[in-house]
Amino acid sequence: MIEFSHVSKKYGRSKVLDKINLKIQKGEFVTFIGPSGAGKSTLVYSLIGAEPIASGSIKIDGYEVNRLQGRPLQYFRRRIGVVFQDYKLLAQKNVYENVAFALEVCGFDRSDIKKRVKEVLEIVGLSKKQKQFPHQLSGGEKQRTAIARALVHYPSMIVADEPTGNLDPDTAQDIIDLLIKINDSGTTILLTTHNAHLVDSIKKRVVKLDDGKVVSDKKSAGYRS
Repeated sequence: MIEFSHVSKKYGRSKVLDKINLKIQKGEFVTFIGPSGAGKSTLVYSLIGAEPIASGSIKIDGYEVNRLQGRPLQYFRRRIGVVFQDYKLLAQKNVYENVAFALEVCGFDRSDIKKRVKEVLEIVGLSKKQKQFPHQLSGGEKQRTAIARALVHYPSMIVADEPTGNLDPDTAQDIIDLLIKINDSGTTILLTTHNAHLVDSIKKRVVKLDDGKVVSDKKSAGYRS
């Protein structure tokens, strides 16, 4: 379970998170919405220890994330897959190598890497694209590669920060459908988005932030910004 308890954070005098209290159960699909500057990205990055908080606590399965540093934080992060809007693929590596690299830096042996990469590329539908380089891929294929990289550690949770922001509507829906499929297998998904149509299509829990506060927390029933 994920638990935010009285989590606050400031940038200068501006309060980005204001006493956030949230509980997210294992296996949930939660979409965070709200205007720019509402605190969506700050909230999910604080969850993976990439953004320090000013006060409160963030716990995942008993780990107090905001207190982890150094090697313990590195090991903890391996349990979480992260997907970014701009993909963050390595241009000089092909699809297979981009996904494999996430395991290579952790010291996995070659046979385990080959097995895992094959499995996740099948899940995301890129088995026939593994030798192509990022410049040869469409936006949707780049994001599928990024999702495969996030999946290769078999994480308990995936954090996807505006993963469809650079994609056309049909491709964006394909990526959301893929995340739903991954969620159906038991992986917790935390998604941030501005896209009202996608939120409506997911029909899962929606948490709306505004001015650093949770202003709504319910199942999607036709969200409009």
